[in-house]
Amino acid sequence: MSGIEVSGLSHRYGETQALSDVHFTVPPGEICGLLGPNGAGKTTALSAIVGTLRPDAGTIRLGGYCPQEGLQARQLLGYVPDSGGLYGLLSPREHLLLASDLHELDPAVAAAKMVELVEQFGIGAILDQRIDTLSKGQRQRTAICCALLHEPRILLLDEPLNGLDVDAARVLRDVIRSAADNGAAVLYCSHILDVVERLCDRAIILSAGKVVADAPTSELVAKSADKTLESVFHALTHSADVDELSGAFDA
Repeated sequence: MSGIEVSGLSHRYGETQALSDVHFTVPPGEICGLLGPNGAGKTTALSAIVGTLRPDAGTIRLGGYCPQEGLQARQLLGYVPDSGGLYGLLSPREHLLLASDLHELDPAVAAAKMVELVEQFGIGAILDQRIDTLSKGQRQRTAICCALLHEPRILLLDEPLNGLDVDAARVLRDVIRSAADNGAAVLYCSHILDVVERLCDRAIILSAGKVVADAPTSELVAKSADKTLESVFHALTHSADVDELSGAFDA
């Protein structure tokens, strides 16, 4: 399949088992939430999927390609890291031009898409200001625009609403939904569970490096005590017997 495929992913930092035999897929057209408390393994999983970390065991495929084996996977990928990942001395315009060059986009196509994104996310007034002079929200808008410029088939979003105001958050949710409707596979990592509940078709919950739930969001919510994703999350990540409890939330 295309999309994201993760099989048998395991990784250890010294004595800490960050991930243990993690399996999941995100097919084209789906928005999947990746959830878990601090230390659950989300960052390790994302780093392995992006290709900045080589896991101890397991395989990853992005559109059929291994993320560490050349440019094919990275050409398919749009990534918004939690830290923003921008260069302080460059402007938003320079970042967008750099993204266009790295993805070898046709200049006319890139220019048209750039105009669309700049308008959608309201960064026209700051296009030529240095990143290190911008607010957190302005930097986040810029990072999102760079990730979307080449219309990626796979989107990885790590806390993408950080720093965004209400209007920008709404625009981003609409853009994510539109990308999925057009066939993109979206992995959305967030601690804002009510947004995940409304936006994501499916949710994967990690706890102590293991997948403890992987099911359509609506099914998880329907099985919860008070019909919220928050109660499912709390039950699975605070249970003394996670393996037994997770069976109640299987798809």
